[in-house]
Amino acid sequence: MACSEQPKEVEIPVAMQAPDDATGYYCGMLLPEHEGPKGQIHLASRERPIWFTSVHDTIVFTRLPEEPRDITAAYVHDMGQGNDWDNPRDLWVEAQEAWFVINSEKRGGMGMPEAVPFSIAEDAEAFAAEFGGDIVRLDDIPDEYFSGLSEGGAHHGMDMPMDEDAHAMH
Repeated sequence: MACSEQPKEVEIPVAMQAPDDATGYYCGMLLPEHEGPKGQIHLASRERPIWFTSVHDTIVFTRLPEEPRDITAAYVHDMGQGNDWDNPRDLWVEAQEAWFVINSEKRGGMGMPEAVPFSIAEDAEAFAAEFGGDIVRLDDIPDEYFSGLSEGGAHHGMDMPMDEDAHAMH
């Protein structure tokens, strides 16, 4: 191994401790003000993650062509392991590794349909048995599930981020 080789830095999820940091990218509201799972996206161009009041918004960010493409990691709350819907603990799973329950009766931040993430397939199955829905992987969630996303990218005002730092990246 050459001395000049640097190991690739792995992004790890950040705890939602500081209220200033845990502000939704699209709505500018504090994450704890919303029930359900949240998300965080790490960008190469930013030191701190971008926060989302829902997994729904987290996934939309990754699919909108006008958003930054330098994503180094995307984490969503793991709603298994007895995690609390009203106030999720800092249990995170990489979005690409998660099992999602879509079309359930549960609603996330801003009352939107939620893609509920789990790190363990059996937890997703138990959730779907209780609240209904379909179990899918991230890449199998159709764009149509995110209202308005398939219609030119506009999504309940999401084309204008509230986060000053993020807006400066555009």
